[in-house]
Amino acid sequence: MELHYLRNMIKVCIIGGGNVAFHLTRQFLKAENIALVQLYNRSLEAIIPFKKQLDIINDISKLADADVYIIATSDNAIQEVSKQIPSKNSLVVHTSGSISMESLSHNNRKGVFYPLQSLSKSKEVDFSEIPICIEAGNEKDLQLLEHLASSLTQKIYKISSEQRQYLHVAAVFVNNFVNHLYYIGNQICKDNHISFEILYPLIQETAHKIKDLDPKSAQTGPAKRNDTLTIENHLKLLSTKEKELYQLLTSSIKDIYEKTL
Repeated sequence: MELHYLRNMIKVCIIGGGNVAFHLTRQFLKAENIALVQLYNRSLEAIIPFKKQLDIINDISKLADADVYIIATSDNAIQEVSKQIPSKNSLVVHTSGSISMESLSHNNRKGVFYPLQSLSKSKEVDFSEIPICIEAGNEKDLQLLEHLASSLTQKIYKISSEQRQYLHVAAVFVNNFVNHLYYIGNQICKDNHISFEILYPLIQETAHKIKDLDPKSAQTGPAKRNDTLTIENHLKLLSTKEKELYQLLTSSIKDIYEKTL
């Protein structure tokens, strides 16, 4: 039998007022096969920009009927929020990379709808380029989430809670930690009256290169070459904290490549 959501629009309620909720709301409002019926947040101020486009509420007991409830809150709030959803036996999903699907309340069917991207309200994104990782307790709900995700992107991955936790750790390394290194590089440039823009082509080439090479093959630099003279010269230029981080990363790189030097 054909599932009803393949014939009709999928009714969605979004819970939250942060970056993920903001972008999902914008995208679903544009999707032809999605009926975004409501947006909830404890503070109406955070979601007031959507007031003219859909029903916004700050009383969770007044959530409307929907096919899918998407909890896009902080990780700490997910479990408690899922308990407060008045509907019973509906599909409730969260958008976290690190929280298990089983953390959701047993009052409803469970799932995960995780957009793997760093999102900021002030930065436009092309959702067609964003992977969405989905998980559900049964095949029917997984099909529903796949159909929901396909309204935003074709990059859809069926990922278990255990896999997603490892994926989230990997994402912290390649995104959050790398961005922190950008911050340090930017500060070094500022302190020495150098435009950080000079490094933009290098940053872009490094990111583009790993589309063709695996990261191990793409590695370059003094640590890989075991260029001790350059490393010592660099260390003389750095603050104590910067020096500690430089030595830690250099040691990690050396451990990987020393057998091939």
